[in-house]
Order: sequence, then C-alpha cells, then structure tokens
Amino acid sequence: MSDSQQSHGPGKGVFNIGQRIVTTLVSMVETRVRLAIVELEEEKANLIQMLMMVGLTMLFTAFGLMSLMVLIIWAVDAQYRLMAIAITTAVLFALALIFGLWTLYKSRQSTLLHHTRKELDTDRKLLEEHRS
Repeated sequence: MSDSQQSHGPGKGVFNIGQRIVTTLVSMVETRVRLAIVELEEEKANLIQMLMMVGLTMLFTAFGLMSLMVLIIWAVDAQYRLMAIAITTAVLFALALIFGLWTLYKSRQSTLLHHTRKELDTDRKLLEEHRS
C-alpha cells in the first residue's frame, strides 16, 4: 500500500513526463479537430451560397431566353417592338452575367481547410525546431 502512494522515484519522473506529453498531444489534436470542424462548416455555408447563385444565374438566363422568344412573337407597336425586346433581354442577360461572374469569383475564393493546414504547418515547424 505504501508503494502505490510513494510520490518519488526514478520511474515516477519518467511517467509524469510521458503523461504531460500525451496530454499536450491530445490537446493539440483536439484544437486542430475543432478548427477543421469550424472550417468545414464555413465551406458548407459557402457551397450552399454558391449553389443558390448558380440557380439564380440559370433562372435569369432561362427567363432571358424565354422573354426574348415571347417578345419576338408577341405583337407590340411596330415603333416600340425592337426597344421592348432589347431592353428586356439586356436586363435579364445582364443579371445572368452578374450572378455568373459573382459565382466564379466565390468559387475561386474558397480554400478548403486553409487555417487548419496553416496551424499543422506551424506545429510541424515547431517540432522540427525542438529536434534540432
């Protein structure tokens, strides 16, 4: 019984060092996993936003083409016919172009797990410095 309560000895120091190393490693892994989860949630939100923008782009393009067809067929006064077709088609195609460029910009801006990779690189550099 007195052996299990003994707090010194050559093995006790090694055990304490090993326990601190394991605790530190578990803490580091937990931090990195939490960071990865946060970044994945951000990427999910970006992906949903991009899908919505692609949907709007396709919707405006489709309505632009349908309006073009309807306005060509639909009879208006001869003097206003061309202007009505041009304005409606130009507005809808401009909206489709704006949303398309915005979607392209957002897709190139996205980086998957950027901060997690940066922190892991920092950890690797620190470990390499301690080895030297």
